[in-house]
Amino acid sequence: MVLGFIVFWPIGLAVLGWKFWQRKSGYPGDMVSFGREKWGSRASWAPGRWGFAATNWQGFASGSTGNRAFDEWRATELARLEEERKRLAAAEREFADYMENLRHAKDREEFERFMNQRRDWQGR
Repeated sequence: MVLGFIVFWPIGLAVLGWKFWQRKSGYPGDMVSFGREKWGSRASWAPGRWGFAATNWQGFASGSTGNRAFDEWRATELARLEEERKRLAAAEREFADYMENLRHAKDREEFERFMNQRRDWQGR
């Protein structure tokens, strides 16, 4: 964020706004994961422009090399990596849900403590 202010102040201001929004909304990820979640499926313009898809590993090298064995191995590895990426994304979502439940439980505990203190105070 500081570097953003040094290089070009609107960048620093945008990062600062992002951080405030992230804290207010409780979003657990960073800017990159947010971009992947929100705009990853809409990045269909990327294959024609740069030759790869932002969310699809197979877009990196979709052309044939002429070596069938290598092409099959590459396709298998890319499929394996895509499955691993999906597992990691699922684990990230599960952890975010866990943290949300933990925050909710903490909020509930604090509220119950407040209500108990309030009842004790009113009972006197």
